[in-house]
Amino acid sequence: MNESQRSEIKENGTCNSSLLNVPQSRPPQVRIQVPVVEACTQTEQWLPFPLSPQEAVQVPYPYSGFQLPPQWQPKPGETFLVSSEEKEVTMEKAYLSANNSSVNSAKGPAGYSGVEGFQVKSAPSQRSQFSGYLIALRPWSFPASITPVALGSCLAYKALGVFSVYIFFMTVITALCVHAAGNLVNTYFDFVRGVDTKKSDDRTLVDSILQPNDVVRLGAVVYIAGCVGFVIVNILSEAKMEHLALIYFCGLSSSFLYTGGLGLKYIAMGDILIVLTFGPLTVVFSYLSQTGQLSLVPLMYAIPLALNTEAILHCNNTRDMEGDKLAGAITMAILLGRSGSYALFCFLLFIPYLLFITVGIHFSPWILLPAASIFFAFRLEKEFRRGNLTTLPQSVARLNLVIGVLYIASLYLSNWSSLPSMTQLG
Repeated sequence: MNESQRSEIKENGTCNSSLLNVPQSRPPQVRIQVPVVEACTQTEQWLPFPLSPQEAVQVPYPYSGFQLPPQWQPKPGETFLVSSEEKEVTMEKAYLSANNSSVNSAKGPAGYSGVEGFQVKSAPSQRSQFSGYLIALRPWSFPASITPVALGSCLAYKALGVFSVYIFFMTVITALCVHAAGNLVNTYFDFVRGVDTKKSDDRTLVDSILQPNDVVRLGAVVYIAGCVGFVIVNILSEAKMEHLALIYFCGLSSSFLYTGGLGLKYIAMGDILIVLTFGPLTVVFSYLSQTGQLSLVPLMYAIPLALNTEAILHCNNTRDMEGDKLAGAITMAILLGRSGSYALFCFLLFIPYLLFITVGIHFSPWILLPAASIFFAFRLEKEFRRGNLTTLPQSVARLNLVIGVLYIASLYLSNWSSLPSMTQLG
């Protein structure tokens, strides 16, 4: 590129196609990525390059000299980046690079090189970062922590007639903090291990909406908040501190070890961990916080919720089978395959209803109440069988909330003496 050609680019912000090393059969193109804030994803469109003066607008300083079509001009407060395969540079640097004839180092689509090889995208806004935090936290999964706490408190009230709204509130906050921190750990390590891709539901790190350090910092804050909540529960409760601490730190460890440390998710042990954590462990912690006593009875009543919560995880892992397999992870869904995963999903989905019906017939008719949601479960089974797994985990989470509310209501309405206990079953 000679001096006159470089001057043409500098003065007009466009260049003649003859200056670009591209096949004559196709016009050179520039790929422009625009963030869709609501979905925290990015869309892309290929536009002809160079642009005509009517199509292009001048980008304000400091990006003068680089032109974009009107629909892609930056909004106030936005910063546009131009990225090559190896690094991201500002438009200003990209323009200077073009003037220095070194722009050909950035590769475009197959057979192309030159200015059209740069990829233009918008830096994440504050709104998109907030949305990214919400996606990483996965609030749609929080009912899996709230309902076990509510179940444990309900059992405490029915068994011993004790209930403290302050202990209940702080126990919910503590459980949610540990759950949220576990979700952030999962987001971080799935990204680090290459499990999350452009096809994943959580793309906050893949799309650079958040940086890994942002997730680490928020995870640390949430873990600290959970520990503060535990201290408050310990102060309010009559339970022995060592008993509460043992159960709490088991839950805390499991939230980290699911993908961090040992990475139990990646060696097909994550499912067992989830069943224990979101079932017996959380229910017993809540019961102990309210009553100050350890009991085996909450373990039995936690089984239906634990199985249904595992169904959320299992359909999520079944959906992500291919990506997990490419990343070298081994989940229960991968070991079982599609057919085996479907069979396990049906087991996790319908066994709780079998338990409700059995207890309802032989002990208290009120326990039949949560069985009314079985029609919703049949629709979810059909979606799984047809392979419509994209949003199935969120749908199962909604079912988990419905079952939890109806289950707790049925226990509250039942006469405690008519309900099964460990001694009666023995």
